Amino acid sequence: MRIAIVGCGFVADLYMETLRRHADLELVCAWDRDAARLFAFCRHHGVRMATGLDEVLDDPSVDTVLNLTNPREHYTVSRACLEAGKHVYSEKPLAMRLDEAEALVALADERGLRLSGAPSRLLGRPAQTMWKALRDGRIGQPYLAYAEMDDGLLHRMGVRRWRGASGAPWPYRDELEVGNTIEHAGYALTWLCAFFGPARAVTAFASRVVPEKRLDVPLARQAADFSVAAIEFECGVVARLTCSIVARHDHSITLFGEDGVLSTDDCWKPESPVRLHRRLTLRGRTFESPFARRLPLLGDAEARALSRKRRKVDFCLGPVELARAIAEGRPGRLPARLCLHITEIALAITAAMDGAARVAIRSRFDAIEPMPWAHA
Repeated sequence: MRIAIVGCGFVADLYMETLRRHADLELVCAWDRDAARLFAFCRHHGVRMATGLDEVLDDPSVDTVLNLTNPREHYTVSRACLEAGKHVYSEKPLAMRLDEAEALVALADERGLRLSGAPSRLLGRPAQTMWKALRDGRIGQPYLAYAEMDDGLLHRMGVRRWRGASGAPWPYRDELEVGNTIEHAGYALTWLCAFFGPARAVTAFASRVVPEKRLDVPLARQAADFSVAAIEFECGVVARLTCSIVARHDHSITLFGEDGVLSTDDCWKPESPVRLHRRLTLRGRTFESPFARRLPLLGDAEARALSRKRRKVDFCLGPVELARAIAEGRPGRLPARLCLHITEIALAITAAMDGAARVAIRSRFDAIEPMPWAHA
């Protein structure tokens, strides 16, 4: 699949870490409205510079656009790409408003195009291993899930100095203005929705617990830095999702069932261990075994090679999956309606900053297929 990158900031550098390892992807060109950032990115990575978005959209050799722009630009850029007949892979969220996200999905359907998006960690080995154990009944009937997306006390981390490989600064203002829930909740939500299907409602609370962060972002423009949500799935499972840039770093996911508990330490890490605690019955009493069985991470030779000893996310897993789905004429594993569902849930949680309580989730998606090496 021949791709173009639109948006050459910090995140684009992360995609470039592994893009050339994937034979499915051929990078044609890149464009960014900031000329200095575009030049630095293209010079560092050896990429052809487009002269404008119109050049990208008019190029018949470009099949798909990776929309890696600022979250506020996702809707505008993705819409222009779809109207030009390009498939789109978008960074999260699809849009900052639900009606705009719905419009993108409808437009892609109307034009017969693929719309997919981040995050793609569902395609990694820990997620697929946990999902198969769940499908195989290793913990019996699942009841409850806990997911943590806490990233530490952000404003004490020297974020002004963080730079990508091409020198692009980390967009800490987006983290504060867009909010860490919109930015990060999807990492856990993609796992939970694939595991349990569509959510029917969300009850949430969100707050700014650290009002003065000394990062040049007025308080009036800051989103919540802490949120907690109870998510009710149509299958009956309930999940508690916590997001913050205050509590200590924790990206764990734990599933509680009738017969045991499944957990992984960090849903970002390609080799995060998956552990199974069985429930045991002795002398009429049931208790959770203190000894965990570490499940072998699933994966074919390619998946193992790509994740071996990597501590960071391979951001290109999603675009590769999109390329293969198009080539094979099958549904993708990060389809537009899943991305829409994740966007709707995240927006519902952030709306709790204004006093929202229980919110019904309208969007739905079809069942997601596991990776070929993780079939039951």
